Amino acid sequence: MKRSEINRIIEEVKEFCCQRQFPLPPFAYWTPEDWKAKGTEYDEIRDNRLGWDITDYGSGRFREIGLALFTLRNGNALEPEKYPKPYCEKLLIIGENQVTPDHHHRSKTEDIINRGGGNLMVQVWEATRDGQILDTPVVVSLDGHLVSVDAGTILRLQPGESITLTPYLHHRFWGEPGHGTVLCVEVSSVNDDERDNVFIPPVPRFSQIDEDEEPIHLLCNEYPPAP
Repeated sequence: MKRSEINRIIEEVKEFCCQRQFPLPPFAYWTPEDWKAKGTEYDEIRDNRLGWDITDYGSGRFREIGLALFTLRNGNALEPEKYPKPYCEKLLIIGENQVTPDHHHRSKTEDIINRGGGNLMVQVWEATRDGQILDTPVVVSLDGHLVSVDAGTILRLQPGESITLTPYLHHRFWGEPGHGTVLCVEVSSVNDDERDNVFIPPVPRFSQIDEDEEPIHLLCNEYPPAP
């Protein structure tokens, strides 16, 4: 991805959050220069990758295959004594027909909640421990209501509705065309992008960046160490 595209996406997300009355925390607005002055008292943000996360999953086509996220809080799977939070919260901004590729998690359980805007489409399957996708019924919780659906069923989440995605519940999602951008919140157990995600077929979680202009805000995997 070009840095100019990432900058533009971040500005669009900030404006969309303002329109939807979803305030972001102060560190969402820190510049790279601000980060150079931030001491160890902000290591929770650094170490747990809070903040901006813009990815096209290596596709080069963000508007078709990509996701804009902002991680608001998170624990740490490798340092639970230092960071004991057992939970994570993320903001997800999902465009019409913008697909997050097929994946599941080995340990994370997450609720994806549609907080406003358009409708979220979620397609579900069951997966095995060795990464096989099954053609068997899927039992899934929708706002506390257990339902059994066929493999590959597409579920529609309207604003206010949610789905619980348990480990090895394979899924992909996108915004329903004709209904606008979706503002979602993910509430989950601790997020670990390095070890817990299983994409089928494999895709890079973080994008390579072409630095065609200066960043307006750093991404969550770009913070400098404390001075």
